[in-house]
Amino acid sequence: MRIDAFDFDVPRDLVAQRPAESRGQARLMALPPEGSPDHHVVAELPGLVPDNALIVLNDTRVVPARLVGRKRATGGRVELLLVRRMPDRAVDLEGGPPRPVEVWQAMGRPSLKPGTDVEVLPRGSRPEGSALLVRSLGRARDGLLEIALWTRSGEPVAAALRACGHVPLPSYIKREDGPDDVSRYQTVYARHDGAVAAPTAGLHLTHDLLRRLADRGCEVAFVTLHVGLGTFLPVQVDDLDRHPMHTERFVVTASAAQAVARARARGAPVVAVGTTTARALESAADMEHPGYVQATDRETQLLIQPGYPWRIVDGLLTNFHLPRSTLVALVCAFAGTARVLEAYRLAIHERYRFFSYGDAMLLWRSR
Repeated sequence: MRIDAFDFDVPRDLVAQRPAESRGQARLMALPPEGSPDHHVVAELPGLVPDNALIVLNDTRVVPARLVGRKRATGGRVELLLVRRMPDRAVDLEGGPPRPVEVWQAMGRPSLKPGTDVEVLPRGSRPEGSALLVRSLGRARDGLLEIALWTRSGEPVAAALRACGHVPLPSYIKREDGPDDVSRYQTVYARHDGAVAAPTAGLHLTHDLLRRLADRGCEVAFVTLHVGLGTFLPVQVDDLDRHPMHTERFVVTASAAQAVARARARGAPVVAVGTTTARALESAADMEHPGYVQATDRETQLLIQPGYPWRIVDGLLTNFHLPRSTLVALVCAFAGTARVLEAYRLAIHERYRFFSYGDAMLLWRSR
């Protein structure tokens, strides 16, 4: 399908630069299968889904993936965005014997030549934590950098990342990350490190809201999809069929698969919180048992566009997305292109806030 089918203009002042004052207070447009949209706030979600629904969440945790450092040889500024962790590798560091270090793929300037060492200091004036050291190992076939990460002190790289890394806010947020972003650009149920962008629909949810869903008889299950470039890279081709999706690691546990089976047994809808959750569930669909998923731990390159045969997801909570993106294509595939784009026009008229820190919509699958 042509990408210009998903084109529209979002006024600059509707691009949310900060989250709502508190989780749950973002606006929520509820788009029923037929009829006009209703306007709510996310805190009202428990009253907008069936009492026996299965609510599925993506429990990935965003890592502080934006690194700002200096070349150790020249002092030149270097900025990197971690994208995907690779298998550890033995590297000869600082003249010592080769030892295993973390290896990541990252986005960075082509001028960062193999063998260049970079030092990333703890943010601000924090005394705790050692510097994070980075070495460029070259470029992968897809053009991304491969870098080694280690600490001279032997402190775990994950701890150094927490002290030295920045919250990887999207480029349309025109400010530096701050202390509040450390918590607000993270879901309250995040538990598995690996994402370099937040599963943004989940940013609205609170423990109290999840408790109220449970009180109404809804079951809650978790999947993990480590959000990477595959979700957010701009589409640079006219035909979506030619768009190269990057791989993203996802996990659907046996527990999540059993929760889907229980929902099917009681005739309950499966409601995915976020497009990443939807992609994980659809990627795990059991082709021999329609409507069910298989437990799995692998990578996905699934690109969903109009015409896609939905197998698992019945309801979708999602934010308002970038024009000409695979995310808008997914939402249009779910609820109908004309209907979704008309809802987007209404959202702009009603001054809903867009993108990662913006407002949300609740949709039901078109039949």
